Amino acid sequence: MTDRIVLQGVSARGNHGVLDVEKRDGQTFLVDVTMACDLERAGRTDALTATVNYAEVAADVVARITGPSFDLIERLAEVIADDVLRHDLVESVEVVVHKPEAPVGHPFTDVQVRLERTNAAHVTIALGSNLGDRGQTLGAAVRALRDLPGLTVTAVSAIVETDPVGGPEQPPYLNAVAVGRATSAPAELLAALHAIEAEHGRTREVRWGARTLDLDLIQYGTPGSSREVVSDDPALLLPHPRAHERAFVLVPWTDADPRASLRVAGGRDGLRPVVDLLADLDRSGVRPGPRWEQQ
Repeated sequence: MTDRIVLQGVSARGNHGVLDVEKRDGQTFLVDVTMACDLERAGRTDALTATVNYAEVAADVVARITGPSFDLIERLAEVIADDVLRHDLVESVEVVVHKPEAPVGHPFTDVQVRLERTNAAHVTIALGSNLGDRGQTLGAAVRALRDLPGLTVTAVSAIVETDPVGGPEQPPYLNAVAVGRATSAPAELLAALHAIEAEHGRTREVRWGARTLDLDLIQYGTPGSSREVVSDDPALLLPHPRAHERAFVLVPWTDADPRASLRVAGGRDGLRPVVDLLADLDRSGVRPGPRWEQQ
């Protein structure tokens, strides 16, 4: 039997909606969160570390309701589900967003969106291109990632333009980062990334040379979680051994996931927030890039 934690009726005012009046004046939203998890150890030990802190979940829900405006409550429900699934103990989550003041135009009691999402390993994928139509290539790559079986893309950063690091003289790059959840094994996911690169004419004759498309698997599993994979296999290095040194990875990564952390040394004491790693780097070679055309 699956155990559950139910957080019901979290309420706050937000500005989500398509209409100008909704974005200007706001309205009350209510959210229910049902988390499926194994609570046997919590019940036996009475230890907070063995369960999910629902006060933290409630704070995250309120932050999403009162935060940046979305047109659709479907999107609000999605980002709330993503936040909840950051808790490795949560096996799946049901999120219900209620919009009782929605401008329906007819008498009604409630409008709600209900969705269910399953947890999996949280993954980070870096994208880069400096040959051909770079923006078009990155957009096509993101669409290909969204279509991959076993991968759910939850957020994609803005595009940045960056100066080349290492290798021969070459044009500037466009870079971005996608984060998501993967049920496919790391080696399987990496092979799929390489296949997408090949479809866009990627070759590997020159190390750190110019390329039509580069897709790097930066991290598989939240550092310190049971789903984290650490590998020193040359064919599957996890986490990426140079990610912590690369502003062109960390800048868009913090845009896609401001709360991300990265393992930068062996052992459990090697975890550092990505924003802290970025503070130690020179970001002068990274600048805002073009807007996404389509993804």
